[in-house]
Amino acid sequence: MSIEVGSKLRGKVTGITNFGAFVELPGGSTGLVHISEVADTYVKDINDYLKVGDQVEVKVMNVEKDGKIGLSIKKATEREHAPRPRHGKQSGKNANELFEQKMARFLKDSEDRLASLKRNTESKRGGRGARRG
Repeated sequence: MSIEVGSKLRGKVTGITNFGAFVELPGGSTGLVHISEVADTYVKDINDYLKVGDQVEVKVMNVEKDGKIGLSIKKATEREHAPRPRHGKQSGKNANELFEQKMARFLKDSEDRLASLKRNTESKRGGRGARRG
């Protein structure tokens, strides 16, 4: 099968790296979806969006003379079916409860750290009732 720039194809993710995902196209050729071409938003960890074995729709962006194929998921889907992070965003009441739990844990950890710092500082200075001399 001839791979043409601009064509949309369905492929299978065969490998994931820190810079992108390799997708096997019909006919056996393999192309690379750079991490910047996975979704419309910033992708910090590609594993939040893709895993080996996923079926994805890709658009052929370029075909180099040496046979390398550049692919894009975000251009193939054009916002209608772009991959979402697997953990997803919470909505409604659950999201608010989750935020409240995280905030409470953060405040407790902060207070514990401050108390520990104060104890360490006081012991180095001799505490409040230390005599100077």
